[in-house]
Amino acid sequence: MSEIRYVKGDATSPQAKGVKVIAHVCNDLGGWGKGFVLAVSRRWDEPERAYREWHRNRASNDFGLGAVQLVQVEPYVHVANMVAQRGIKRGSKGVPIRYEALAVCLEKVGARAAELDASVHMPRIGCGLAGGRWSEVEPLIERHLVGRGVPVTVYDFD
Repeated sequence: MSEIRYVKGDATSPQAKGVKVIAHVCNDLGGWGKGFVLAVSRRWDEPERAYREWHRNRASNDFGLGAVQLVQVEPYVHVANMVAQRGIKRGSKGVPIRYEALAVCLEKVGARAAELDASVHMPRIGCGLAGGRWSEVEPLIERHLVGRGVPVTVYDFD
């Protein structure tokens, strides 16, 4: 079984050949404006536009915790908008990450990546504004992605 590869760099510039999926965590409020999404939006318009439309039309689609939206941004690059954060962090209300929702999202991303024969690239998802702990997130990635043979690279920004 392979392992998660850790590199220094920018997850919006995946270091791999073939099809790539860039996975990141979104909130369930339709908010897009802080954290890793800013780097995504600097590179491509489509993920933010698709996410906002997905949220706007949530009464007639699957938007909600555990949902994944795959947006193709280049011929061999997709961005996975994963809804695994309940609201946003305000004061001492606790952390917004929902590990159960993240597990569901990663399972969906793993299945789609396997279909596409893609590698998955990400920052340390759920551990920035979502307030999660890597010690909780890493085993989910190992189980739902690495465990099914999907190559994973995690990027720590320089």
